[in-house]
Amino acid sequence: MTASAATAVASRPQADRPPLVRLRGLTKSYGSMVAVKPLDLDIQSGDFYALLGPSGCGKTTLLRMIGGFTEPTAGTVEIDGVDVTRMGPERRPTNMVFQGYGLFPHMTVRQNIAYGLKLAKLPAAEVETRVKEIIGLVRLEQLAERRPDGLSGGQAQRVALARALVMRPRVLLLDEPLAALDLQLRKAMQEELRRIHRSIGGTFVFVTHDQGEAMALANRIAVMDAGACVQEGGPEEIYGAPRTRFISTFIGEANVLPGRRQGGRVTLEAGGSFADAGADEAVVVVVRPEAMALGGNLPQGAVKLTGRLADSVFLGPYVRYRVELPGGGEIILHSQDFALRHRLAVDDTVEVGWTTDVQRVLADR
Repeated sequence: MTASAATAVASRPQADRPPLVRLRGLTKSYGSMVAVKPLDLDIQSGDFYALLGPSGCGKTTLLRMIGGFTEPTAGTVEIDGVDVTRMGPERRPTNMVFQGYGLFPHMTVRQNIAYGLKLAKLPAAEVETRVKEIIGLVRLEQLAERRPDGLSGGQAQRVALARALVMRPRVLLLDEPLAALDLQLRKAMQEELRRIHRSIGGTFVFVTHDQGEAMALANRIAVMDAGACVQEGGPEEIYGAPRTRFISTFIGEANVLPGRRQGGRVTLEAGGSFADAGADEAVVVVVRPEAMALGGNLPQGAVKLTGRLADSVFLGPYVRYRVELPGGGEIILHSQDFALRHRLAVDDTVEVGWTTDVQRVLADR
């Protein structure tokens, strides 16, 4: 897929079939402020697709353009081969679950779920059958006659999902679906969303600012920053091969070490060097904490740095070390060598290192 230089293109492998959702040159401006810069995206049928980024990056505006709630300034939205750019939300094969759920307080769970079907004037027998099926899918059988004020946050979220899913949309849109829930409920609802997605085989597109949530739910992620899609791919690719410094620090924890590439070799400001082909320029080297080794565990041929052990914390699955480097800066390291912790003390001089196959070298721009 190719676009002009002014267009941010989110690439993905070619599929055997056309994408279900196809965005081309889609952009949104409010006067001189560009909320979403021109972008191209393909979303395949069956995807659980995340639009991920910090607040104000344009992800919700993009979701609303897909759903027909916001009119784009330029570009097109195609769903299932049909150009829906100028269609309202009621004419699109989509349904959207908003952050506030939007449940009718005077209706029971069953009535809330049935409302859209009745509005569409479906036969009563079909309404009853579909409502019963979806209530079973979201496990709300015991709450069907309860009103929203008698529901927990997680239960209300499931009702909102059921009300959208009962309409059988080709694409379900979710705007920060778990943002209002506490941590324990969010974890539980992540499992519920995965189960529901597997059960119906549908296409879900959701907005989140939580990278852990995106990694836990999505099979494809589009990372957005300042209105642009800066990288698109699977969770492993986004985490393991970030294209920019922003992505490397926004997606998970990362050590970002400045240096310079000169004559095919990178020399780090904190010491250590390694061969690396490319232009002579300032660079940053990105290494994940779990890819680092400490002390006697350094692999052969590792890039090595020396520093002062500033802290170590046992966190159950691993020990988190913080090593201060000469001249400023620090290394965060995760180790599952629990015995090593008892051989080290704060203020010890230690060596940290990693192999070049686990690092990313990026231009420092």
